[in-house]
Amino acid sequence: MDIQQFFAALWDDYVAMTPQAQKIQDAFVADGETIVNDHVAFRTFDRGPITLAALEPHLLALGYTRFAPYDFTEKKLRAFGYLPPSANLPRVFLSELKCDELSLPAQSIIDELVSQIPPSATLEPSVLWAGRLWQAPTFAQYQRLMEESEYAAWLSIIGLRANHFTISVNALTTHDTLDKVLARVEVLGLSINPAGGRIKGSPEVLLEQASTLADRQSFTFAGGEQHEISTCYYEFARRYVDGDGQLYQGFVAASADKIFESTNTTPRENAPS
Repeated sequence: MDIQQFFAALWDDYVAMTPQAQKIQDAFVADGETIVNDHVAFRTFDRGPITLAALEPHLLALGYTRFAPYDFTEKKLRAFGYLPPSANLPRVFLSELKCDELSLPAQSIIDELVSQIPPSATLEPSVLWAGRLWQAPTFAQYQRLMEESEYAAWLSIIGLRANHFTISVNALTTHDTLDKVLARVEVLGLSINPAGGRIKGSPEVLLEQASTLADRQSFTFAGGEQHEISTCYYEFARRYVDGDGQLYQGFVAASADKIFESTNTTPRENAPS
């Protein structure tokens, strides 16, 4: 599989879970904009055959190089950023949950899930859009994970796939600031993640980011209970030139921490409709 096929398959899976992304992209294209993908992000557990270390080789095989580590103490996450083999390709952000920092009951739920993953499931790069590699958890298990980690609860039902794609604001012409981008998105009837402010970061840290609130869909848990859950979201990023005249390539942990909350259910209560 070449890198173009990889991202095409990833996008098809992503928009099936995130119809707002296609709606947003179509609107910007209709406005005459060219869409460039700044980065794609993935979530995983640090257990079983789907650890960050186990998934990373698929990125390296596509020509990516590990760039910088990130740690999110409060959310119990570690992550790495990856640079693409050429400038016209997106960066990648791969994070994993530090399961040992959860309670033993929560760890037991996660272990039960990852124990179901077939050994062959992670051998191909398609694992990165394979979705849930285990049977659906019960709603009680989902709630138990949610008490300790929204990330864990989300991953238990959504599985492995692109958590978000990101529009590069640098590549836009008419909507060349995040304020303009967000205004256009809201015209489409979509809500912006307010955690940490509508725009996270600043020119001083060389990166500004914003995101929508995740799409929602009905999900059937083990036992037949149905509840609406968050799926995936769309992000927007504007990068700035550093002191050496180079475009900043990394991520800002404080901003990324709040971007993670795009899949939370609580910010939605106070978000514009």
